[in-house]
Amino acid sequence: MNKRDSSSKQTAGLLIALVCAVGVWLFLQRVMIPYQIADAAAHDRPRGNLSDLYPRWLGARELLLHGRDPYSAEVTRETQVGYYGRALDRSRPGDPKDQQGFAYPVYVVFALAPTVRLPYELVQRWFFRFLILLTAASALIWVRSLSWGEALSAKIVVVILALGNLAVMQGLKLDQMSLLVAGLIAIAFLFLTLDYQIAVGIVLALASMKPQLVVLLLVWLGIWMLGDARKRYRWAVSFLVAMAIQVAAAEWFLPHWIPRFWQAVMDYRNYTGAISVLEEWTGTLLGRTLEVVALCLLIGLCWKERRQTATSSAFARTTSAVLAFTLLLIPADSVYNQVLLIPALLVLCEDCEALWRGSMTSRLLLLTVIGLVAWPWITSVVLAALSFGLPQARVEGYWTVPFWTVLLIPMGVSALMLINARQRSLGESAGQSTS
Repeated sequence: MNKRDSSSKQTAGLLIALVCAVGVWLFLQRVMIPYQIADAAAHDRPRGNLSDLYPRWLGARELLLHGRDPYSAEVTRETQVGYYGRALDRSRPGDPKDQQGFAYPVYVVFALAPTVRLPYELVQRWFFRFLILLTAASALIWVRSLSWGEALSAKIVVVILALGNLAVMQGLKLDQMSLLVAGLIAIAFLFLTLDYQIAVGIVLALASMKPQLVVLLLVWLGIWMLGDARKRYRWAVSFLVAMAIQVAAAEWFLPHWIPRFWQAVMDYRNYTGAISVLEEWTGTLLGRTLEVVALCLLIGLCWKERRQTATSSAFARTTSAVLAFTLLLIPADSVYNQVLLIPALLVLCEDCEALWRGSMTSRLLLLTVIGLVAWPWITSVVLAALSFGLPQARVEGYWTVPFWTVLLIPMGVSALMLINARQRSLGESAGQSTS
């Protein structure tokens, strides 16, 4: 390929990425949010700041400045006033089910401590900007670790698509803490490749503010540590010490907080009906059976790759698979959590030619995943364009269309990551046997 063709291809890639990102943003601004505002007004449903950061920030302020229990019903009602605009009323059928209780470990307040004396509007504004920078930096970290592309244009495309997809934009609109945790995971991975194991443990301890998003990663790193414990134990010691400090400090500020946290988590699952993606699509019995099968397959992959060095491509690919499987197995189907799919999608982009040359199964699954991932971008762009020419109410009636495939994306990506790992393993075995 000559320089002109290469330049044209890069320019086309940048334009497509920009169209996709702008399309999603316009869809949210001109279609989805206006529909939700109109629907809330029609059903007397309250809308306040709708910021996921707010309940955590208010809980931190009340605990650190006033010594109040953030899990208490009184603080929850005050949270609802800020989050929804008023306290929820169970007698009103249109009111949301999510009570916005403080369903986080108490030690999350230490991360928010510098902000509790500031006006929330200022905190929210800077947190939004911080999440944008952190998500962009995380995408570049994964590009670096996976050796996905050295060209500046490729990195720009990755950053644009990382910020301009439906999951991340929804997370940004909601000030979602999942984006913060995803960023911390990427930073921990970077430190691991640089052999800063003490820093890895500290960052992962901070990321445990959302335990469900890091538990499988910790299992994988624990298995990986067994591959060479004498050189790899430091991150685990650092993590345990940092966790002990966090838990002890939380106990000092709020004695016996762990049972309250557990009850808050159970309450959250009850009033939101949170279940895993597999259970939502296949039912409870079959879904849980598939979860066990998926977990066993993932553990098998982790055990096979436990001897890989932190700087190897195999280690990065296994970590990417673990993050993808996290979305299958946790009891939540929130779209914004799919920020964890970014490294797995980079792996699949890099290996798409090998997958296409593989079995018929891998080829069909690759086409399926491409369709699933592209659907939200394509339909968002179409609806955003139509919003400029058709009556608003008519376009808003189709606001759910871009979300039709989002719950299937983690399933497709996880399955394709397993097939890709198997094909690479078979390819390596064949290479060794012929050498």
